[in-house]
Amino acid sequence: MDRTLFGNAVRDARRALGWSQSALAERSGVSRPTIARLEAGRGVSSTSLLKLAKALDLQIALEPQEKHR
Repeated sequence: MDRTLFGNAVRDARRALGWSQSALAERSGVSRPTIARLEAGRGVSSTSLLKLAKALDLQIALEPQEKHR
C-alpha cells in the first residue's frame, strides 16, 4: 500500500473542513507532528490513523490487491 494515499486522503479531508493540522490534532488527540508525518507519506501507528479517520469522518476500507503478473 502506498503510504501517500493515506496522507493525501487525510490532508484533503482536513483542508475540505478548513482545519489546520493543529485543529485536527486538537479534535483527534493525535499530535500535529504525527499528522505532518502522515501527510508527508511517512508511516504512523494504526491507532493514530484510526483516530484521524474518526475525527475526519473517514472510512478505512481493506480491499484485495490486484495480482501483479
